[in-house]
Amino acid sequence: MAALENFFFCELRVIEAKNLEFITTGKLFVRCYLCTGNNERTRLNGREISATSHPYWNDSVSLECSAANDHYMDELKQQSVMFELRWRNNSPILGRISGSKLLGRAVVSWKDVLESSELAIQKWVSMDSVNSHDLEGLKPPALHIGMKLGVPCMAEMVKRRRDVALMRWNNCGCRHGSCCACNIADPELFALAAAIEVL
Repeated sequence: MAALENFFFCELRVIEAKNLEFITTGKLFVRCYLCTGNNERTRLNGREISATSHPYWNDSVSLECSAANDHYMDELKQQSVMFELRWRNNSPILGRISGSKLLGRAVVSWKDVLESSELAIQKWVSMDSVNSHDLEGLKPPALHIGMKLGVPCMAEMVKRRRDVALMRWNNCGCRHGSCCACNIADPELFALAAAIEVL
């Protein structure tokens, strides 16, 4: 049961961006950095789309995570996700795809997600521009993002346990339950069902 309690998923959604009137060519994408423990980060690159002043992705990624101890939620509150809005030139240089240029950066804390009633947030975040002199007189780029936490295996675990209990009952044949252990309530099953209702 402890392993189940320390298993969760995080979902990141990149919906759209705005205030990009200064970009007219090339491709846009969002890069995310997530902490993975031991002061290490995972880098995720989103889908590249044609540059417009109001690009729309509506992409999401879900990552399954396991925690080494029971204080993982407290540790998660101290962590954040960095979103980078990046631009890439369409034209290859010497036959190779050119690197990307950072347009803006925003950091969102998992604490915001953990303190929300549904363990999920969706909001616009204003991005700190790396080259602010390029954007003089313009609004900074903004990114519409979503973040969510959950326990993906709960429903499947409850279903599996119910199927096993039903199979035992059907195979028993006594039908009243007093002569066998078929109808002994599984406390873990009720704990799982209660956890799902809370979520």
